[in-house]
Amino acid sequence: MTTVTIRNVPEETRNILAARAARKGQSLQEFMLGEISRWAEQPTIEQLMNEVGSATRAHGTTFTTDEILDDLHADRR
Repeated sequence: MTTVTIRNVPEETRNILAARAARKGQSLQEFMLGEISRWAEQPTIEQLMNEVGSATRAHGTTFTTDEILDDLHADRR
């Protein structure tokens, strides 16, 4: 395991995050580790667009912008 340090975090931001951690019964470190792990697991927009491009090439299917956005929003619910 490695250590990550974030410098110059505004005190208000730190306090908000600490309050969120406390509401979950976690230390700030535990909370932040969970948040950055969750963030790292989510695909980037570039990765999602590559998947759409691959599906289009593989299946000869095209999607409208609205269909793509609907799918993205559905995945986040």
